[in-house]
Amino acid sequence: MPGVVTVNTNPYEGQKPGTSGLRKKVKVFVQENYTENFIQAILDSNKDSLAGSTLVVGGDGRYLVKETVDKIIKISAANGVGKLLVGQNGILSTPAVSCLIRKYKALGGIVLTASHNPGGIDNDFGIKFNCANGGPAPDANTNQIYAITTTINQYKIVPDIVCDITKLGVSNYEVGGNKFTVEVIDSVNDYVAYMKEIFDFAQIKTLIQGSGQRKPFNVLIDSMNGVTGPYVKRIFIDELGAKEANVRRIIPLEDFGGAHPDPNLTYAADLVNAVKAGDYDFGAAFDGDGDRNMIIGRGAFFVTPSDSLAVLANHLHHIPYFQRTGVKGFARSMPTAAAVDRVAAATGNEMFEVPTGWKYFGNLMDAGRLSLCGEESFGTGSDHIREKDGLWAALAWLSVLAAKGQGVEDILKAHWAQFGRNYFTRYDYEECASDPCNEMMQVLEKTITSPGFVGSSHSSGDKTYVVKEADNFSYMDPIDQSVAMKQGLRIIFEDGSRIVLRLSGTGSSGATVRLYIDSYEAKNVLGDAQVMLKPLIDVALQLSRLQHYTGRDAPTVIT
Repeated sequence: MPGVVTVNTNPYEGQKPGTSGLRKKVKVFVQENYTENFIQAILDSNKDSLAGSTLVVGGDGRYLVKETVDKIIKISAANGVGKLLVGQNGILSTPAVSCLIRKYKALGGIVLTASHNPGGIDNDFGIKFNCANGGPAPDANTNQIYAITTTINQYKIVPDIVCDITKLGVSNYEVGGNKFTVEVIDSVNDYVAYMKEIFDFAQIKTLIQGSGQRKPFNVLIDSMNGVTGPYVKRIFIDELGAKEANVRRIIPLEDFGGAHPDPNLTYAADLVNAVKAGDYDFGAAFDGDGDRNMIIGRGAFFVTPSDSLAVLANHLHHIPYFQRTGVKGFARSMPTAAAVDRVAAATGNEMFEVPTGWKYFGNLMDAGRLSLCGEESFGTGSDHIREKDGLWAALAWLSVLAAKGQGVEDILKAHWAQFGRNYFTRYDYEECASDPCNEMMQVLEKTITSPGFVGSSHSSGDKTYVVKEADNFSYMDPIDQSVAMKQGLRIIFEDGSRIVLRLSGTGSSGATVRLYIDSYEAKNVLGDAQVMLKPLIDVALQLSRLQHYTGRDAPTVIT
């Protein structure tokens, strides 16, 4: 019978989980007891419910996942956990973890991912805790985990447990008189079964394969060597009848093949070029852990995440899941363009604007007030789980395309004709000096909250924008009344256009400034995005003096 060993340890600074857990370089996590401390802190934060509980464990396949799963097994056994559901080879997409937690009524899950960040021995690793609703742990929980990491002096482990996570099956142990079970499960089965409940796979299969006079709808699905590869193979090839040539990079690799697994026009350029050059009607890419998505149409027609959210909101009735549950409401993160707001107004659904971070959607879903939500950072999801879900978004789009009998571009043009268009872009200025950036935010906040700013006019070229509202965004959760303050500076204009400025990462590595431009046009909906955005970008740069404070003539990344 394996025995529990108590190991003395010392706290590490900086183990504060962000909106998506603790993310650091691999070389940080491999420090002596660093990972063990954080796992113990997660378990200690749940100690009142730990005895006999079930936890879900898995990750995105990046470097260090298997080794960390082994540590989680050994530490969980020592702390009275009853059962672990572990994805085979440590593989579980973030949406699949949420699905499993909810299906098997687990206490929560430990997800090993740094999301869309690069992987490999010289890159990033991450650990986050998802709670019993399947969503990311709320602030109260992550604050508790962090507090424990600052004082931790020991962790408990059963070093003699050996569990082969490469093979499906159940292993039973007895630890200190308690039963402990590790069940290594097929990483894909439960998630795919759920997708088949949500969508009409027969209809999507007919779309992809074609029927009668209707030619096949040619798709190209890119897993970017992230976790979604096995899910894409099972869904698109085995279930929907697509061919091997319709999928790419579906083998999860510890370093994602040396690529940056972030599904946007910059890092998924391979997919964009392939769709542009080939005979494809639809393209989709997913990030490392499977929760983000990019959608493109024929000719690599790009759908912004804000537009994707709005189009799906307007067509949810085509999806069987929502035919059963009804549509309860929509939400977006504050920086996300307000396209979905117009759909909410037209359909009479509640509309919520929340801070950045998927956890803010969870309370609304649990209360039955939210069906669909999204973020401008390529995240889309619904109340089927409590995480954003890249594959779900692609299947939702294919459901709409099958029902409408139109292509991606035609659906977008029809949407803009009905609702107008939110031209949108994000400028990231990375690793800037922290002090000037903090000063910039302070000066701009003072400017936009001063008397007379509301009602003021700001011009560039032939465009004039009149300020309707300006603030540092704060949010009170309508369910539990918790408050999130200072979430970003907003300037909202009378025509519906918006400027948003946010600052993050003000540590020793510098600050990242994010400028979001949301330029609304009711009539001129088929213009060139860069041309249409330029006047509002100019106004934003003038108001913020961003180039002066950052010392940069241009952003590091434009999305």
